[in-house]
Formats: sequence, C-alpha cells, structure tokens
Amino acid sequence: MVVDTKLYEILGVAPDAHVNEIKKQYKKLARQFHPDKAGSETEEKFKEISFAHEVLTNPEKRELYDAYGEKGLREGGGMGHGMDDIFSHIFGGGHGGGGLFSGFGPFGMGGMGGMGGMGGMHGRRRQQRRRGEDTVHTLKVTLEDLHNGKMSKLKLTKKVICDACKGVGGKGNAVQKCYSCDGNGIKISVQPLGPGMVQQVQRVCPDCAGEGEMIDPRKKCKECNGKKVVEEKKILEVQVDKGMKEGQKVTFRGEGDQQPGVETGDVVIVLQQLPHDRFTRHGDDLSMNLKIGLTEALCGFKIPIQHLDNRELLITSGQGKVIEPGCKRVILYEGMPMHRNPFEKGHLYIEFDVIFPPNNFIATDVLKELEKVLPKRDIEMEADMNDEDTYEADLVNFDETTYKKERGRYHDQQEMDDEEGPGGHGHGPGVQCATQ
Repeated sequence: MVVDTKLYEILGVAPDAHVNEIKKQYKKLARQFHPDKAGSETEEKFKEISFAHEVLTNPEKRELYDAYGEKGLREGGGMGHGMDDIFSHIFGGGHGGGGLFSGFGPFGMGGMGGMGGMGGMHGRRRQQRRRGEDTVHTLKVTLEDLHNGKMSKLKLTKKVICDACKGVGGKGNAVQKCYSCDGNGIKISVQPLGPGMVQQVQRVCPDCAGEGEMIDPRKKCKECNGKKVVEEKKILEVQVDKGMKEGQKVTFRGEGDQQPGVETGDVVIVLQQLPHDRFTRHGDDLSMNLKIGLTEALCGFKIPIQHLDNRELLITSGQGKVIEPGCKRVILYEGMPMHRNPFEKGHLYIEFDVIFPPNNFIATDVLKELEKVLPKRDIEMEADMNDEDTYEADLVNFDETTYKKERGRYHDQQEMDDEEGPGGHGHGPGVQCATQ
C-alpha cells in the first residue's frame, strides 16, 4: 500500500516500478529539463525530478515514503537540513505537526507517540550498516575494442575475510576491548591554550591503532597474523560493449575488499581509451585526415582504408569533382556503434589535405600545355613595365625566425632615425614581399 504517489507522478512511473525503470525515466527527464540545456525556467522542475529520484532509488527512503508519505521522509528519511523548500514546493505547507503515530495511527490509539522513535530506530540502523569503500581500477582499451566489443580479463588482488579465524583475528578470547580508549578507537586529551582557556584534541588511539580492540599476540591467527583478512588473487571478466566511451564504468557489486562487520564495497572498472593512429572519436562519430595529391584532387580517386572492424572502405571521388584543400566530406553511418543500440551508428568525417607538387616538377614547355587545359587566369600576367610607377617584386619563402630578426632590425633603425631627427642620415626600410 502506497500512501502518497506524488514522487512517482513527478517521474511518470507506477508505484510498483522497478528501480531500473525509475533510473531510466530519471535520465530521460533530466536531459529534458536540465537548466544548462532547457534554461533557468526549468530549474524548479529539475529539482523535483532529482529529489524524486534520490528518494525512490534508495530502498530505505522509498520504504518510508511508501508507508508514511511526506512525514516519513521528514522524520526518518535522513534527508538532511535545508530541505524545507523542496518539501514545501512538492507537498505544500510547512514542516507539519505532531508525530506520525499519534492518535489512531497504524499502531493503534496511543501508538509510539511520534515519528521521533521511528526516526531514531532507522537512524541507528543506518549507522550500524557501514559500507566499505569501492575499489577503482583503470582498464586501457583500444578504439577497436570500443567499436567491436571485447571481453577483457583483469587480474586483481583483493582482501578477503580470513577463513581460518572467520575474521576474528585469533582463537577463543584472543580479541579484547582496548582499555586505553575504552573500545572507541580514539582518545581525547585536553590541552591548555592560555589563562582560563583549554582545547580538546582528538587523536587515534596509539595502543590499538584506532581498532578499538587488541589481540593477544600468543593467540593471533597464524594465517592472517591477527589482521582478520588475507590477500587473494581474483580474475574479473570485463565485458566491453560496443559503443562504450572513454571514462565509462563497469561495476562489479560486492567484489571490493572485505572487512569483518562491514558491507563489502564494489570494484569499479573505468575505461581509458588509447590514442588511435588514424581515427579520432567524437561521441558516436569518427573523424580522420586523408592526404591526397593534386591529381587526385582534380581528377578523382578511389582510395581504400581499413576500418576498425577490418572491413575495407573504398573512399571514392568521381571525375570532375574537385576536392579543395582542408575541405570535409562525410560517409554516413560508418562511425561508432551506439551503446546498447549497436545497429545504429554515427558518421565518419574525412578532412582532406591536398599535397601540391614541388617546384619545377615539370618542364616549362609542358607547363604551358598544362595551362591550356586549366581554368583561365583571373588576372593577366603581362604588365606595363615602362610605367615608372610599376616595379617587379619577387616572392621569397617565408621564414618566421628570419622575419622576426628583420623586423627587429627595422625597428632599431627607425628608433635611431627618430633620435637623429629630420636632418639625420637614417634610411627607410626596404620592401620585401613574403609568403609561405
């Protein structure tokens, strides 16, 4: 029985929806209403979606909400401080009044006298359920692995509870409470700061190293030497699906380091893509650079390239279609497969570099014949050299270092001319036309 369905309505799911369905719907709505994408006017809607997702994907919070609605979250849901605004925005009203079980509540007349007892019970239960840290590892993959998919084996070393002592650390009554810190693992001391002023300092107990207990050296477990855990080799098979991306995570639940009395964390594998010598990835698209000669650029070509799945693509440009230097062309649906939908693919973008022939690659008389078949010049080569205002300026190769040195000498000379004044003997700069 669900007493309140507002959070389910915000996400657009049924009250009995599986947690995976809730997460999927949240991702869909988050993309639609995220303020960075849809604008600041959707900020409140995005907060509602995020709040509903936080509650309904947490088993304890969802259980409280289903059973007791808004009050269950306020009193025992562990939502933290500063949540009044979002509560009021979604459910309306203020903090609410008396206890959840007062009057004719689910425990009958008199009940438990309020949610405080229930909240404290849930709070203690959460405190007791400690969880170990996740272990994160990096798996290097090639672009071919991400395109085609691959099963990779990863050898890890993990800590497991000692089977010999069952995680106790010793035999019989070998484990005793540390009397130095009274089993707390920490010691508090008072240090004077000045007249009438003291400071409490908290530090890890040096006797038990913060464990809160000590083990009799004579009764220590020989297998783990009293550490309660031993190291074990573990081989994980990591399934790299088609279309997965750089930084994507593969999680192995409960495969982290074990500790007695602590819920085991996860092993998280983070994919790291290695650079590729031909292709560059952009989401679901690929791009590459292709060098062609002037003949191919003007007369067409058929160039084979090997794709990431070892297929050979024949890149074709028909005769009469000119490829300009730096231009881009696209081959549709030859990019990366989309994750979890590998039959759909992105596109392959090709940027062309046209390599021109070297100087004097052809005899002058043949060059004149070539000119006849090329498009007509826009500007005539002949000029009136008898005109006193016309002079010939030759192009020279441009060199950045030489150019800076010449500019520096020019500025130095100009400063000298300015200091000498109009009557000086400074010389103006020479004229030079430079090009790459």
